Amino acid sequence: MKDYLIRGMDKKGRLRIFVAKTTNMVEEARKIHETSPTATAAMGRSLTAAAIMGATMKNEEDLLTLKISGNGTIGTITIVGNNKGEVKGLADYPQSDVPSTLEGKLDVGSLVGNEGTITVIMDLGLKEPYVGQTEIVTGEIGDDIANFYLVSEQVPTAVALGVLVDKDITTKAAGGYIIQILPEISDDEITLIENAIQKAEPISTMINNGLTPEEIMHELLGEFDMEVTDKIELNYKCDCSEDKIEKVLISLGRKEIEDIIHEDGESEVVCHFCNTKYKFDRDKLEKILLTINGQ
Repeated sequence: MKDYLIRGMDKKGRLRIFVAKTTNMVEEARKIHETSPTATAAMGRSLTAAAIMGATMKNEEDLLTLKISGNGTIGTITIVGNNKGEVKGLADYPQSDVPSTLEGKLDVGSLVGNEGTITVIMDLGLKEPYVGQTEIVTGEIGDDIANFYLVSEQVPTAVALGVLVDKDITTKAAGGYIIQILPEISDDEITLIENAIQKAEPISTMINNGLTPEEIMHELLGEFDMEVTDKIELNYKCDCSEDKIEKVLISLGRKEIEDIIHEDGESEVVCHFCNTKYKFDRDKLEKILLTINGQ
């Protein structure tokens, strides 16, 4: 089954929900970055969160960057996404790992760290991008995203993110949901949502059991008259290209390119999001030099 995300809304306008299945997307990231099991879970939760957050933006040109910078051994996790369901990501140390918890669960909180910052940058085509930043609460990522919405956006939000890693360290199931309550909701209705979340199985378990995002929405919010208002296919997709890498080389300046030609005769640039390698031989570098000289 392909990965996808749904946006759901209560017909009376009391709440909205985003539910995503991201198993294939997380597995693609695991293959590219050769992540450890715990790093797969951390990256997977981050990719899922960014996919959902990206879906809240309005325009195709809008770009979201999610940075999770904790004091754990994985370093900074950086995810970039848009509202078309395309995300890409990287971590400073994707092979780093930590022991599992006493309950045998992957200890994402320790790998990420419980001190640091969550930074969300939204480039919405305005003069300056929107930048919001909050403190890391637990390092489990779901708690930290919920805290971001509460503190930075003043929107009460329930967040569940989960990744189930198989015995062969591949991604068995991954997904997440975000529920946001709107001003029209009553205290009794909030209690209904809280009880439903507490009774529900973990999101990764529901995905592994074959539940679709639509079924998960109704599992959580069956007491409400919900309707699906949007459905977006999700993919791990990097937008790097030789033209973009060439522009990066041009930005280095004439002297830097001359040094590369004289010392190495060629240059190899690796995209850190997808590990694609771009080779520029002497002829290509000399053409870049002509471009710089002609500016």
